[in-house]
Amino acid sequence: MKSEGSGRILIVDDEQQIRRFLRISLASQGYGVLEAENGKQALAMVYTQAPDVVLLDLGLPDMGGHEVLQGIREHSTVPVIVVSVRDREEEKVFSLDNGANDYVTKPFGIQELLARIRAVLRLAQKARGEQTSSYYVSQGLVIDLDLRRVTLQQEDVHLTRKEFAVLARLCRYAGRVVTQTQLLKEIWGPTHVDDTHYLRIVISRLRQKLGDDPQTPTLLQTEAGVGYRLLVETALRPETLRPET
Repeated sequence: MKSEGSGRILIVDDEQQIRRFLRISLASQGYGVLEAENGKQALAMVYTQAPDVVLLDLGLPDMGGHEVLQGIREHSTVPVIVVSVRDREEEKVFSLDNGANDYVTKPFGIQELLARIRAVLRLAQKARGEQTSSYYVSQGLVIDLDLRRVTLQQEDVHLTRKEFAVLARLCRYAGRVVTQTQLLKEIWGPTHVDDTHYLRIVISRLRQKLGDDPQTPTLLQTEAGVGYRLLVETALRPETLRPET
């Protein structure tokens, strides 16, 4: 398993200055760097060089960035961070719904980008080395999906069916943004993808029940106009709590 600060990053951008800036910044942190200036080169490198993360610009000269993303997802689960000047919510939602792991708007701070790279690498490493977890913790919070049990400071937290469904879905993508569209479609059904007020109500109740400050949430974070991110860690279930088989 690669440690943080190692691995190869594929930069897909047609601007040479951007590629140079990223190459120097990433190399200084110990990453290997691959570069592609168009979509066809990017797809070829994903298939032949097996990068650990792809930084994908959407404005490429030969094909759309979303087309490149689709081509990557047909053959690979490599983490993809979109890095684009397009800052409209619709662009972010569409990219995340169609396979991007994260979205960073240009201009960006290099330290933020490096932190996001480390985050997607950690998630990818866990996915390779572990089976899908069903036990999550964050300070005094414990979420056991198998037992459908949530405790806070060792006290049971009673959730409605919809509240638990939203929490479970966010757990499955812990640390990643899950879009509003994805949550509404999977939990309420495809006819409710525009009923965002349903989701806001559930998120508000979850924050209240899980002890997360709605003004400055640290557990259940909002990506404005895009979706939600749950900051929990996977853990081994104590033997005494393992469900009977």
